[in-house]
Amino acid sequence: MSQSRPENPFVSLGFNIAAPALILYKLSAPERLGPVYSLILALTLPLAYGVYDFVRNRKANAFSILGFISVLLTGGFGLMQLDGIWFAVKEASIPLLMGLAVVISMKTKTPLVRTLLYNDKVIDVERVDKELTARDNHAAFARLLVATTWTLAMSFLLSAALNFGLAIYLLKSPAGTPEFNQELGKMTALSYPVIVIPCMAVTLIALWRLLSGIKKLTGLEFETIFKTPPQKT
Repeated sequence: MSQSRPENPFVSLGFNIAAPALILYKLSAPERLGPVYSLILALTLPLAYGVYDFVRNRKANAFSILGFISVLLTGGFGLMQLDGIWFAVKEASIPLLMGLAVVISMKTKTPLVRTLLYNDKVIDVERVDKELTARDNHAAFARLLVATTWTLAMSFLLSAALNFGLAIYLLKSPAGTPEFNQELGKMTALSYPVIVIPCMAVTLIALWRLLSGIKKLTGLEFETIFKTPPQKT
């Protein structure tokens, strides 16, 4: 079975943020592509990249599906020329659903916190589990995962609030106009520094809390908690 290849973050940023923002900002004027065609082109790029990544890795997850729905809703709202408030609601609802999925998954056999933070691609799960068993700390570790899950969910709640606020602040013009597309492009461009970076900071806090808890419960040092990559021969 072929392993999924790691995503190039610069290519992802280019297709999902930089290129769509540039298209909306520069090509929405009537003498160029116009507001409708520039919107369609801008939304085609992240949509095409998402399909390409799915075909390449042969797998999808709940977050990828929500991102796909988000792109479709943005395009649909734009073509229907809905007011900016609907874009704000949509921008807030996607991270809210993600945060809700993280919390609800605690009641399932595969909590998303294990997929996102505590997974065997990064952490030596076998070694950690062995030390937890030796010290009879599995119950305490379960409580640690719950606490980490809530911290992770807070990052999505923060994202929802920032998304809503940014959309309300920027989207002032009537939908379907070049000015609206430019505002949408500006919102896309600002989403990384204004939204992604703060949410990444909260996620890193969640990861640090998890790793510090593992260190305390297992006695392992940080360098032994992380999984050692296989040596090339």
